[in-house]
Amino acid sequence: MLLVLLAHGVLALAAPALVTALGRRAFWVLALGPAGATVYALAQATAVLGGDTPTEHLRWIPALGLAIDLRLDLLAWVMLLVVGGVGTLVMLYCSAYFSRDAHGLGRFGGFLVAFAGSMAGLVVADDLLLLFVFWELTTVFSYLLIGHYADRTSSRRAAMQALIVTTAGGLAMLVGVVILGVGAGTWSVSALVADPPSGPAVTVAVVCLLAGAATKSALVPTHFWLPAAMAAPTPVSAYLHAAAMVKAGIYLIARFAPAFSDLAAWRSVVLVLGGATLLLGGYRALRQHDLKLVLAFGTVSQLGLLTLLLGYGTRATALAGLALLGAHALFKASLFLVVGVVDAATGTRDLRKLAGVGRRLPVTALTATLATASMIGLPPFAGYVAKEAALAAWAHDGDLLGTIMIAVVAVGSALTVAYGLRFLWGAFKPRLPAGAAQGEPGREGMPDAVHPQPFWMVAPPLVLAVLGLAVALVPHVGQDLLGPYANTYPVGEPGHLTLWDGFTPVLAVTGAVLLVGAWMFWQRERVERLQAALWFPDGADVVYRRLMRALDRFASDVTAGTQRGSLPFYLGVILLVLAVGPGVALAAGLVGEAGTGPLPVVADAAGRDDVLRLGPFAVVPWDRPAQLVVVLVVVVAAILAARARRRLKAVFLAGVAGYGNAALFLLHGAPDLALTQILCETLTLVVMVLVLRRLPPHFSDRPLAASRWVRLAIGVLTGLVVMMFVAAAPLVRVHLPVSVDFPEEAETFGGGHNIVNVTLVDIRAWDTVGEISVLLVAATGVASLVFLRQRSGDVLRLDPAGNPGEGEPGERTARAAARQVRPGTWLLASPTLDPGKRSMLFEVLTRLLFHPMILFALFLLFSGHNSPGGGFAAGLVAGLALTVRYLAGGRYELGEAAPVHPGLVLGTGLFLSAGVGLVALIAGQAALESTILDLYLPVLGHVHLVTSLFFDVGVFLVVIGLVVDILRTFGAELDRQAEPHSRTIGSHGRAGHRAGGDRA
Repeated sequence: MLLVLLAHGVLALAAPALVTALGRRAFWVLALGPAGATVYALAQATAVLGGDTPTEHLRWIPALGLAIDLRLDLLAWVMLLVVGGVGTLVMLYCSAYFSRDAHGLGRFGGFLVAFAGSMAGLVVADDLLLLFVFWELTTVFSYLLIGHYADRTSSRRAAMQALIVTTAGGLAMLVGVVILGVGAGTWSVSALVADPPSGPAVTVAVVCLLAGAATKSALVPTHFWLPAAMAAPTPVSAYLHAAAMVKAGIYLIARFAPAFSDLAAWRSVVLVLGGATLLLGGYRALRQHDLKLVLAFGTVSQLGLLTLLLGYGTRATALAGLALLGAHALFKASLFLVVGVVDAATGTRDLRKLAGVGRRLPVTALTATLATASMIGLPPFAGYVAKEAALAAWAHDGDLLGTIMIAVVAVGSALTVAYGLRFLWGAFKPRLPAGAAQGEPGREGMPDAVHPQPFWMVAPPLVLAVLGLAVALVPHVGQDLLGPYANTYPVGEPGHLTLWDGFTPVLAVTGAVLLVGAWMFWQRERVERLQAALWFPDGADVVYRRLMRALDRFASDVTAGTQRGSLPFYLGVILLVLAVGPGVALAAGLVGEAGTGPLPVVADAAGRDDVLRLGPFAVVPWDRPAQLVVVLVVVVAAILAARARRRLKAVFLAGVAGYGNAALFLLHGAPDLALTQILCETLTLVVMVLVLRRLPPHFSDRPLAASRWVRLAIGVLTGLVVMMFVAAAPLVRVHLPVSVDFPEEAETFGGGHNIVNVTLVDIRAWDTVGEISVLLVAATGVASLVFLRQRSGDVLRLDPAGNPGEGEPGERTARAAARQVRPGTWLLASPTLDPGKRSMLFEVLTRLLFHPMILFALFLLFSGHNSPGGGFAAGLVAGLALTVRYLAGGRYELGEAAPVHPGLVLGTGLFLSAGVGLVALIAGQAALESTILDLYLPVLGHVHLVTSLFFDVGVFLVVIGLVVDILRTFGAELDRQAEPHSRTIGSHGRAGHRAGGDRA
């Protein structure tokens, strides 16, 4: 099972490359993912049906008790067949559905395969938390698929609507999952269902689970997102909204119904939501003219029926529900694919404009007829067998609730017959009614011709429709296959699947349903007029839009009242809250003599002359006098920075304070931290100076002496509170810190003597992955704020090729400069600079320092496991080397020094760091677990290699990519924005350029 899921992931990542190489035919390769899931399910059929449930267990995060537990029981087996089988046919359909020059096919194919893998993982997950992870993955990928046509407002709005609704339900579901896992004492789904907990908390948890299922399966009142999602491509509608995503909520109900269907809260929610959804969906389907919307509201109605059957809680209804789940996937996916064929052949989905389609597309018309017959419950199709079993189950109960259920399902089924016939007739009627061509409302834009469609668009829906007939001809086989799942329900008599059960009241109900539905279709114009005349409350979609607009207005009002556009004001509020919060608690702790207040005192402070006592605190002022000198320098620099009016002065004074902190680290015996602090401070100073070029020299034209004193007071107060908080925090520790074992762990498990570096790349490697991910996101955000024009993947370099008269002035000048560069020139881009801005001394120093700095960076990278250094410090040194090149030669020199897009470097570094963890996981180790190799190589001799070095290389690349991105953003792009295009610079007439603003 795990290999099947990994195969989906690999195909999803390879999809863009496959589409680039193969075009639409790449979907044949991508179909191997869901096809593999189908083959695996069929291969395990004997074991599953024999009760020998296949399971897989893989340790994930043992310290947290998290594992990847997969289990293929009968319910998961059926769902995997549905997800894999329908997914395979939809993939093949995609190979003909999209045009050869369709935009974004690689992205679409990757998302579709990833969604299929997420659905497969969801149905086989036997861990509550893992199930929730796959649940949310389906939400994310469905959002991306629904919004495929990103240039269409309707598509973007539908995607966001689906994301908001299903995510809200997912959060509620998470609450239920946590309550159940904690209450049961296990995260195993199978163990939880076998021995369910009880109590009020469990009831709340069950309602939360049903809330998640209701949003995912489009039950009332959150049903509106499903019809809106018809803005997605037809293959998405056929797969996600007929056989996969909407079935996730039904699967959740089916999974937990054997354990919790006896709860009054469960049954109440299921019956109310299921019944209302069944009736409302069918009623709304009769009012639609778009074929996809007819099917969409019909899907909503059918999902309500599935909820009733699988959540009702008896064996007979469970058997009927599981049979209907499979039948619905077959006929509804087939019908959605048929709509795609009709739309491609005629250019419209409006049933008022379609006529004669069946004569030109006879196979498609036959497919639609077979699938519709199954949907409306005609014998001998799978839909008929399942609905007969449902009615028979409630009729056998003989109680009032069963009678009510029969009535509700009968009404809903009559509506299904009516909209099913409306769909079939609307799509394939032989001719338009008399007078239709004379400009009746909705008749405009009737298709002129019907074009035949390729084989791979016609065959998949036909296969699904024929399967709906084939499985119904052997109902006893379906009963034998699905019966074991129904028997897991604690109550009720076993159900039966049959084509003929004699002349029974159930048969009479079915006949009445068909007659009433046919009559409603015959009188469809009267029904439409009646619906239009009846008062109907505002739809849930209207209510949703009103709520979102009200939320937007409220957010705008709150933002207008709190966000004044003043960064000092924001920071001042944050620091005051920080000072007041912990400050009040610390003030309370200062009351009383030493040892008598709420805060304890370290025991070894008694009798020492060098201890300074402040209330309950016992503090050693300094270890050596040099620390006092450094602190005084930092304090003076901080005070002067707070009172400074010039921005540049404040930046340099803040830098002095930062270097002072580095000196304190060094005096405390932490050279690694000192080195990193110095490098960070240096790079920060450079970046701030680059930014200051576009800012006024003074903070304000007015003196504002009072504001300077306010800033100083806030800074002093915050500093005192933080200092006292740091002093108090260790005194209330009740357990030994985890860091006490770091020295031994660093050497034993991490294979290094530099505790700081081993902690970053091994012991706390997950934290580092999160931190470098934040760096990547921050770089992207900063670049998006600064770049004014569309960004591409171009790197700004000297280009001697091209027509000297083409392009912007900056491009022409750069090409001219490039053609005059002599072989062996050190700074290639220096001729593009204004001679007045060049510094020969700085250029010479750059030539002397650049390569030693790169070598020093590599030394820090490879020696950091045992000596001060590591990937982060090495990346900062390499970044500073590139900064020196930029400062000496300008923005074109940066492109020559680093001729690669920073986004590629950032992504490669993050992928490498995270990939080390995945490799360890595949090798059967814990994620990011290091392997120590001691080798003897010729010339080099003994080599001590730890696999975490590759993780450190990833960090190294991320830092370099971040620095290059910052230099392109605050350096090259600000240079371009500051220079007028008409200005000629230097002897070569250099002006503004284009490529500096084109980045991705």
